[in-house]
Amino acid sequence: MSAPPPPPGDDDAVAALEGLIAQIDVSIEELTRARARAVELAAARTAGRPWLDLVTAEARPLVVESVSSVLSSLASAGHAWRREEAAALQREDVSINRIAALFGVTRQRISALLRD
Repeated sequence: MSAPPPPPGDDDAVAALEGLIAQIDVSIEELTRARARAVELAAARTAGRPWLDLVTAEARPLVVESVSSVLSSLASAGHAWRREEAAALQREDVSINRIAALFGVTRQRISALLRD
């Protein structure tokens, strides 16, 4: 006997969660590369190389660019997941107040999220 299919709209929540998982995986790879480069930069600086030489010789993306890119991508994927998760909870007749409490935000924030 198989499980019943998910309620309509839950596919959007699953898709958003899978998107978040994929972005986490990409972020881990990007941050691993950025960390390795940061370790190299720290070693070069400790060895006495000037910051200007290090930064101008650094290949793109710079460590700071990689970190900023990861943060932005995670924020976008996380927002999509949060919105779909809130919508899925609402479809299960969970009140906006309860969703807000679960997410640790205000009722107004959940209302705005659900309007997006």
